[in-house]
Amino acid sequence: MVTGEALIVYRALLRATRKSFAGDSEMLKASASEIRKKFEENRHVASNSDIPRLLEEARDTVQFISTKIVQAKINERGGYEMKASQEHAGFTLELPSEEMIRKKSL
Repeated sequence: MVTGEALIVYRALLRATRKSFAGDSEMLKASASEIRKKFEENRHVASNSDIPRLLEEARDTVQFISTKIVQAKINERGGYEMKASQEHAGFTLELPSEEMIRKKSL
């Protein structure tokens, strides 16, 4: 039962990152690697209290990625634009700092 639930959440995380980071192969690869790493780290957890907590944290992460992350793309004018979807409605926009943008450009 737990293995099936973990697989469902694992796939949901991958789907959420594919949607949020569509077109950004670097972020897609890094996020998939991080998701796998976290699941591998917890592969042998057997505690009846830890397993539900870990699954809930993973579900919360799916929700966070789906509703609070929007990928911005540079446009032909040199500015950034993004297309928020219905899932993002009602949330406050936080723009990345200039330092974060410079690091991404390198």
